[in-house]
Amino acid sequence: MITDTHAHLNAPQFDEDRQEVIERARANGISRIINVGFNRETIPSSIALAEQYDFIYSTVGWNPTDAKDMTPEDLEWIESLCGHEKVVAIGEIGLDYYWDTSPKDVQDRVFRQQIQLARKVGLPIVIHNRDAHHDVVQTLREEKAAEVGGVMHCYSGSWETAKMCLDMNFYISFGGPVTFKNAKQPKEVLEKVPLDRLLIETDAPYLAPHPYRGKRNESSYVRLVAETAAEIKRISLEELCEITTANAGRLFGLS
Repeated sequence: MITDTHAHLNAPQFDEDRQEVIERARANGISRIINVGFNRETIPSSIALAEQYDFIYSTVGWNPTDAKDMTPEDLEWIESLCGHEKVVAIGEIGLDYYWDTSPKDVQDRVFRQQIQLARKVGLPIVIHNRDAHHDVVQTLREEKAAEVGGVMHCYSGSWETAKMCLDMNFYISFGGPVTFKNAKQPKEVLEKVPLDRLLIETDAPYLAPHPYRGKRNESSYVRLVAETAAEIKRISLEELCEITTANAGRLFGLS
């Protein structure tokens, strides 16, 4: 049993073979998938996917790269979806200073509004952080995100930053990049993250693990992330999968 805690199986990259991709995941022992809706287009299709498959769950949120497009009505809409039985978190939300497609002040406002919403409805948050480590941590502190906790998705920062996030009730999730031969820092951070706060993911169709680097990612490949994580943690693959699946269940409120 393995949980892929972050995927985008509703993405157009899967339009021609989505059913086969999902069946491959099941055949490879993937017992649960958290699929992420992050804007006006992807939220409805993510929820629809979760409604179609009993082992797929959805998040709802507004990605920082699209922050400039979010209206007050969109925020109300996200809130209205938080009561859906298959919606387990708000996300992915955060700050992205790499793509710079939305002004930083707009990203900041949208990020804060969604943390406040998460606290209001009592759901954890899924954090997207690209080249904005300091500001993300500061905002999480200022908005009391520790009250709901969440996950630092596809973590790429330092151990020092990871410690601050752990102190705020967050889990640290690793994806395909931790399997890359030159991924020194992610491997070092994963080694230090306590087992009871560790998660694994694919971010499919993006960031495929070795040996599929550069190709389309899919949920069945989360097993490769699990194998690397087990090796780094010096435990069996079975134990690593059992622990991270239990962690995901605890975070997202799944039995």
